[in-house]
Amino acid sequence: MYCVRKVTDNLYWVGANDRRLELFENIHPIPRGVSYNSYLLLDEKTVLFDTVDWSACRQFLENIEHVLNGRQLDYLVVNHVEPDHMAALEEVLLRYPEVKIISSEKALMFIRQFGYDIERRTEEVKEGDVKSFGKHEVTFIAAPMVHWPEAMVTFDKTNGVLFSADAFGSFGALDGKLFNDEVDFDRDWIDDARRYYTNIVGKYGPHVQALLKKASTVDIKMICPLHGPVWRNNLGYYLDKYDKWSKYEPEEKGVLVVYASMYGNTESAANAVAVKLVEKGMTNVSMYDVSKTHVSYLISETFRFSHVVLASVTYNLGIFPPMHNYLMDMKALNLQNRTFAILENGSWACKSGTLMQEFLEKKMKNMTVLDNKLTINSAMNEDSVSDLDVFADSIIQSMN
Repeated sequence: MYCVRKVTDNLYWVGANDRRLELFENIHPIPRGVSYNSYLLLDEKTVLFDTVDWSACRQFLENIEHVLNGRQLDYLVVNHVEPDHMAALEEVLLRYPEVKIISSEKALMFIRQFGYDIERRTEEVKEGDVKSFGKHEVTFIAAPMVHWPEAMVTFDKTNGVLFSADAFGSFGALDGKLFNDEVDFDRDWIDDARRYYTNIVGKYGPHVQALLKKASTVDIKMICPLHGPVWRNNLGYYLDKYDKWSKYEPEEKGVLVVYASMYGNTESAANAVAVKLVEKGMTNVSMYDVSKTHVSYLISETFRFSHVVLASVTYNLGIFPPMHNYLMDMKALNLQNRTFAILENGSWACKSGTLMQEFLEKKMKNMTVLDNKLTINSAMNEDSVSDLDVFADSIIQSMN
């Protein structure tokens, strides 16, 4: 049975949801699932914008058949070749043998690499090219590394719709509500949207900035991403988030406390830091156990906050492995412009703090590490209280 929604005149959402998938890209937990968005335009020519993952193919094909209502499919615009948006391509080609694929040179090369026979069924486009489907005229905009090198976006100059590929997407399945103004985005979606951006696209901030600059030259009235809600109003809210994230600017002044504790003593010290910060007036504090929290959540929160406390026990004369992995992910995703405070613990040869500081200062960009490192020998005691005050004060003062 079909399940579609009208997006605007002559344009329909024909995608599907996957609530069974546990890991996006087999890495990132998605407890709320994910949507695979595809859009079908009915004009003098019929145009499908992207396909879906194989897991959603049956629903997707039923949706297309319903909206076409006996018409042939003339064009398939492929904005992004990643398999979660391209896996159903072969089924579309089998059912609609006259369809022509419109995409970039690199995208068409990738499609062939995945083993699809598309010879004599393609129309190659490049940035700035214009294509008319009848009343609707679209232009193609290159979006390399947002987040694959072949990615492009398609702008419908007739109705102001931007088919934005993986830009402006989010984790989370759609529960009947397709549009941003049908949900409480700040309450129910922003965390998934941030985690999606920071972990999937976060490394490529300069490329996102380039796309935002291009997008500012056209009159966008609606954004249709490949995951998550469609934006039909208040576009500035989401564009501002993307601007901050892609410049690696924190969204909020606050403190993220991430701790690595073996037997609870480092955790106890981290808790004491959080309490002291709140007592001193900084109530925007969030805490995570690095051993129990998937790193995608930690990365998302690190993009959100201005300040980070790294609290780690020393392990085999090094950084506790999950904490080291977190730092490695930060580096891989190009995170910058944060202020760090270091809390280290060790019963002998306490090394974790020095090593974390060296990592931040030598292997990452534009990171500030506060001078007042807090060192715990096995467990906090009465002598630690004054050091704790100095440590918390240094964080508060660095925020002014």
